Formats: sequence, structure tokens, C-alpha cells
Amino acid sequence: MLDRKYIVEHPDLVKQNCAARGVTAAVDQLIALEAERRVKSNEAQELNRLANETSKLIGKAASAEAREELKEKGRSLREQKDAAQAAHDVLEQQILELQTHIPNMAHPDAPVGADDEANLQISLGKTPIPQFDFTPQDHVELGRLHDLLDFEAGATVAGSGFYFLKNDAVLLDLALQMFAVQLLVKKGFTPVTTPDVAHTTILHGIGFMPRGPETQIYSIENTDLNLVATAEITLGGMYSGHVFDSEQLPLKLVGLSHCFRTEAGAAGRASKGLYRVHQFTKVEMFAFTLPEQSDALHEELREIECELFDALEVPFRVVDTATGDLGGPAYRKYDLEAWMPGRGEGGQWGEVTSTSNCTDYQARRLNIRYKVKGEKGTHFVHTLNGTAVAISRAIIAVLENHQRADGTIQVPKVLQPWVGKESIAVAQ
Repeated sequence: MLDRKYIVEHPDLVKQNCAARGVTAAVDQLIALEAERRVKSNEAQELNRLANETSKLIGKAASAEAREELKEKGRSLREQKDAAQAAHDVLEQQILELQTHIPNMAHPDAPVGADDEANLQISLGKTPIPQFDFTPQDHVELGRLHDLLDFEAGATVAGSGFYFLKNDAVLLDLALQMFAVQLLVKKGFTPVTTPDVAHTTILHGIGFMPRGPETQIYSIENTDLNLVATAEITLGGMYSGHVFDSEQLPLKLVGLSHCFRTEAGAAGRASKGLYRVHQFTKVEMFAFTLPEQSDALHEELREIECELFDALEVPFRVVDTATGDLGGPAYRKYDLEAWMPGRGEGGQWGEVTSTSNCTDYQARRLNIRYKVKGEKGTHFVHTLNGTAVAISRAIIAVLENHQRADGTIQVPKVLQPWVGKESIAVAQ
């Protein structure tokens, strides 16, 4: 969450930021409640001081009657202190509830706009958009031709939005995972496999709302557990309540997990097939850093995403995400959008990865701190996340961009060691 002191001291900037993000937040109400909370806090402390002073006088009282009067005064002061503390605690909970709905401040260079239409293209990948001399097929048609995908069986077993990968699609899935993980391990990331469920408190800490009509989270009935939508949740939660030594940072993790999303309201041609599904596998980058390290590491994560998709020989562009399209925890976010020849009419860009610098927003909620040797106190770390490969969308990009006129699909060279072949032939 955003620092409360910052909200109180910079209300106009916070309101301006909320407006740029299209978020309604009760900033003035929070500031008023915070003023009341401070009064009650001071009142409770003063009453406690007076009660302690009164308690010390009891043994020095000149008579039994005086002692009883002092005892009664002490009891009254402690009752008043408890009442003030109770009022303080109610105010604290009200403030926290308002505070959790105030988004992070946006980077000053983030484009201002209501939605993704205002995103700013900042770079292109090395691979040009393919110029086919035949009519390209989309990944659903290619999947049928090569017997790679089975949406009908997925719907029979689990419902619409689920699917089976088959034959060479399974090898592509595993190859993409191994390629991404091995590349990141070489770059100093620690590999982690994570649980597929997390407590509601962890989701709240990361910035996900697992309950309510607009949630994208599957919750497990009669528990406080939820299926995770991304390993960002579990990797961030892994160090909830932890205090790092500053020398340990940055800590860079690469997590492998299944992801589950309701994808409510996501129907449409552009969302068909594997583009929006209820379950997929993802290789996720996550980092804990010192505040002064996070901007540079954010650029590093973006460069890694570009390196991965350049190696897959997939055309892509990188966009700086507009304020209205930022998630609440993100200070700045880059999206990498791959060219998908079968998407829309004549091809479209489709998001395949993103990377966000969340500064201390998540760390404040999860109470993740660091200490500097020789200094008193602790400070909140910065957290960053970035998709290395979301397997389902990466498969779309590989199949559609590497299709050939004879129906075969060229396997990117970096994946061939795991797929075991140079091309995928038409199923017989």
C-alpha cells in the first residue's frame, strides 16, 4: 500500500495520481480519520502515563482511605485509556481499509491515459513481421491440423476455457519452460517451484482481491485458500514478514507455477483458443531489491523478456503502459506484445509478457524489510515482477509466426534440443 505519511503530506499529488489511473479513492476521508486517530493515540498514551503515575503513589499514601482513592482513580484512568485505545483501533482499521484502495504512485514518465489505447510503443524486436505468400492460419486451426490442441475434451472434463495439449504441443510447452528457466539461472536467478494455492492474506498483500464480483481468482470453498493467478503471488508471499540484510539484495527468483484465472467477461474473437484460458503454466521472474536498485532492475527484466522472444524469433513490440491500464501496485509497467498473424483480421499485437516495478507497495502490505549493517531500524524493500514466458500465449506466437506454406511449423532453433525436431509435420 501507499505510505500513509506520504498520503497525508501530499494529498493533491495522490488525488491527481488516482484521477490519472481512473481510481476513486477517499483521500480526504483518510486524512480526516488519520487526524482523529492521532488524537486518540495521544489521549491513550497520556491516560496511560497518568495511570502509571497514580499507581506509583499508592504505596506512598498516608492512609488507607487515601490509598483506596488512588486505586479508584487508577482504575478510572485505565478504563478511559482502554476506551481511547479501542476508539483508536477502530479508526486504524477504517484507515487501513481506505488505504488499501489507494494505488501506488505512477512513474512520472508513464503515459497518462484511460486505457491501453494510450500505451506508448518504445521499441520493436529483432524479428520482422512475417510476410506470408499464403493465407496464414490461426493457432486453433493449426492445432487442429497438427493434432496439438483439444478444446472439446477440455470442456467435457473441466468446462469451457480448459483444454488439453497433445503431441508436439506438449514438447513445445516443456521446451519453453526449460529454455526460459535455464537462461534465467545463467543470469543469476534462483529457480523455484511454488504452491498452486495461497492464503487470502498473501493475495491481499500482492494486490489481488480474491472475493467479490470482479475477481479473477478461484477461491476454495470453506477455506481461506485460493488458486494462484500467477507465481508473483507465491514468490512475493514467500518472504512475507522477512527482514533481509542489505547485502542479500537484490534477490532474483524465477518461479514455475500453474496459473488459474476466471477470465470473467473476456469473450470475443480476439480471446479465442489459448489466448484467454482458465489454466496455464507460467515462468515468472520476481525480485526483491533495495530502493535505489529497482529502476535499473526493472529495465533488466524488460531486456530479458526481449531477449527471450528475440531468441524465439517472434516479432514483438514493447509498450510503456498508460496510467489507466496500470494495476494498483505498479509504479511502472512494460508490456511485450507479440505479433499474432491469426489474431483479428490480418493479424494483431497480443500481450505475451509484462514487467512491473511495484516499489515498496507490496512490501509494505507484506511487511518485507531490509536492514543496513551498523544502522538502526529497518526499511521496506522494493519488489518487481516480470513474465518470462506465459506458455499458452507463447505457443500461439510460435505456431502462428513459424507456420509454412506446406503446413509444417518451424521449431525455433533454441527450442529444438527439447522438442527433438526442426519442424512439426502435418498429423497423418
